[in-house]
Amino acid sequence: MAAERLRVLITNDDGYQARGIRALAAAVAAQGHDVVVVAPLDDQSGVGSARAGMVGRPIESASEEAGGITFTGIAGTPALAVTLAAVGAFGAAPDVVVSGINHGHNIGVPILHSGTVAAALTAATQGMSALAVSIDSETPQYLETAGAVAAEALDWLVGEPAGTVLTLNVPDRPVAELEGIRRAHLTPIERSRIAGTVAETGEPMIVLEDPEAAPDPATDEALLAKGYVTVTPIVGVRETDVAVPTDRWTEALQS
Repeated sequence: MAAERLRVLITNDDGYQARGIRALAAAVAAQGHDVVVVAPLDDQSGVGSARAGMVGRPIESASEEAGGITFTGIAGTPALAVTLAAVGAFGAAPDVVVSGINHGHNIGVPILHSGTVAAALTAATQGMSALAVSIDSETPQYLETAGAVAAEALDWLVGEPAGTVLTLNVPDRPVAELEGIRRAHLTPIERSRIAGTVAETGEPMIVLEDPEAAPDPATDEALLAKGYVTVTPIVGVRETDVAVPTDRWTEALQS
């Protein structure tokens, strides 16, 4: 039982009927938290932080109950689900957001495009801390392991400053077979598996290729492959201290 009862928004990008979100909601609810589940009606993988068409129109939704928890699906993205919950569309605003359990890992710099991770980053822009939880299998067998890791991480997260975001990747194996938990660096873009090619039709397309060299041992890619749960704190949109030559630009525009 968690020390503090929280109102937790559970979302994902695999859809509100996905096995991962069902396991995650059950694990968080078992900690004694007030769980609100709002997620896309269907698979929204790879949509990033998109939430187009959200203003001035009703949003289609559907709900069903499982294990005493109501699962609500919306015709929209994970980021939209977070936004709707934050502004009170589903009752009181959540204290924290947990996104997942994503079927398949989310590692390296390309997590920018993950709907699972973007939901957590969207929560941070609205003053809430969040977890993004992924399991290292497209067809996971041990979702309860990722659920247990998420519940433990949530207890730690609530003691951190509001807006803290963690992305977790969990091996698809029993808890007893985990090697441990490690703080991991994001795998750099140089190890991206994405490559461009041209289809037989002459149209451009993306393919995946395995990198030739081994990954840095401190990265999420390497540690996850060794059986460790990886934890990486991340940040979203923020200002930097880069100097902007506004005077020079003004002079150039007026000349």
